[in-house]
Amino acid sequence: MQRAEARPRQHPEGAAPGGGNAASGFTLSLCQFQEPSLYTVKAIFILDNDGQRLLAKYYDDTFPSTKEQKTFERSVFNKTHKTDSEIAFLEGLTIVYKSSIDLFFYVVGSSQENEVTPWGLASQTLTSSCCLALRKNVEKRSLLDNLDGAFLVVDEIVDGGVILESDPQQVIQKVNFRVSASRCSPSFLCPSSPLL
Repeated sequence: MQRAEARPRQHPEGAAPGGGNAASGFTLSLCQFQEPSLYTVKAIFILDNDGQRLLAKYYDDTFPSTKEQKTFERSVFNKTHKTDSEIAFLEGLTIVYKSSIDLFFYVVGSSQENEVTPWGLASQTLTSSCCLALRKNVEKRSLLDNLDGAFLVVDEIVDGGVILESDPQQVIQKVNFRVSASRCSPSFLCPSSPLL
């Protein structure tokens, strides 16, 4: 019995892998594909129904200054606030969003990113975790009253652009653990919290 070889198969000169001819233009350059990365999230932000920033976390230098970030947020809001879709493409980025009463939750990834990943993060984890943390009262006033808890939720979901947690119950459990470790009792914890 022969052992399988780990070397790539040699192609005749002038022939491309897959049977195409290099001269006919059927070759695919490996440069066209982006290197896989865990850093899938470029930004998370929450805007009110006027497009004003309530919470924002940027994880790379795509928008280095606050002025550029707010300009980007304004253009995203103008494009998305009156549509029923949940996915937008703007400035070479994939933007997944969800609205709730008077809030808009946005997750931004690169255009190379499959929108299913940020969509799941935005629609399931971020909004559901905020819903649990804010006791199902997901509106601007409640979010502003519990902004520290909202930042903790975002920090438990994404760190440095890497998605850490996708289960809302686990996010709330970790936030509760963080709060109990720091010995404070803010009001943003869910009703099933052992601290209440």
